[in-house]
Amino acid sequence: MDLLWPGFLALLLLIPVLIAVYIWTLRRRRVAVRYSSLSLVREALPRHSRLKRHLPFAAFLVGLSSLVIALGRPVAVVAVPTDQTTIILSIDVSRSMCSTDIKPNRLLAAEAAAASFIQGQKSTTQIGLVAFSGFAELIVPPTRDQDTLLAAVESLATGFRTAIGSGILKSLDAIAEIDKNVAPSNIDGSSGVKPTPVPKGAYAPDIIVLLTDGVSNSGPLPLDAAQQAADRGVRVYTIGFGTARGGEFPNCGRQFVGREQGGFGGGGFGGGGFGGGGGGFRRGIDEATLKRIADMTGGEYYSAESAGELQNVFQSLPTYLIVKHEITEISVAFAALGALLVTTAVILSLLWQPLP
Repeated sequence: MDLLWPGFLALLLLIPVLIAVYIWTLRRRRVAVRYSSLSLVREALPRHSRLKRHLPFAAFLVGLSSLVIALGRPVAVVAVPTDQTTIILSIDVSRSMCSTDIKPNRLLAAEAAAASFIQGQKSTTQIGLVAFSGFAELIVPPTRDQDTLLAAVESLATGFRTAIGSGILKSLDAIAEIDKNVAPSNIDGSSGVKPTPVPKGAYAPDIIVLLTDGVSNSGPLPLDAAQQAADRGVRVYTIGFGTARGGEFPNCGRQFVGREQGGFGGGGFGGGGFGGGGGGFRRGIDEATLKRIADMTGGEYYSAESAGELQNVFQSLPTYLIVKHEITEISVAFAALGALLVTTAVILSLLWQPLP
């Protein structure tokens, strides 16, 4: 259970105040009674009389607490199966993806795994493709046309630098075009209307699968982008791809060259950096950030150091268990319970302790 207006819980501070006033009132009444020994009177008082004396007030407090919770607008999140699933594959195409530590190279291995993943999905699943290097680009909007997706995957071209945050935000915008319950991203963090975060545990029937071999060094901060995904209930599953030893200096070849941002003066290659002793690319994966992105959004982090492991990762993604979460407000239940208890407290008080 979550609350849409949690600020109203501050009214619960009235409960200890009322208890204090109640105890103070009881003590004043006892002082006003002049007996030689109040303990004798207390011992002589039947237990059921004590219950009748305090039960109405206890019921009143519980009822008042329930009414306060109702003001906070409690909601329950219910998981409902859905066939309207959107998956965005967000793939790093920085030049380090041409590294040959994974044969024939990281990018070709990623393309093969993505193609196998696409072919294994249900016909009702919509899949989109985002590629990112120093910037992110929507290659194919969410579609059920597997032939179009496969052709796009096979034609990915490389670029300089790595903008993980841009890859997440571009994926969010692609989802927002399909699912009107998901607000578009606020790319620069200052423009646009920030949506109300979804209740904790509520998720959209859409996920982002982000694959990278490096560290973000361009665009929005990855964790800021992840927060936007979390606010919209979009889960991000992250994959760190590459070996610890790295590979030879990547010669991407003409088939991969295409979107280098700013040419060779663009400020370095995305994803890795140079390794020691031989000019290879080290793995350089920012696993801490990728794990944090997954944790923040309700996804999961996977590590793959071979083409086979990457295939297994794609096969283990929970795409067949995706559900949509409907949010049901249950304020009425708390309001009804509160009103019932308060009314009961008043009636019992009049019955057991009638006014003079």
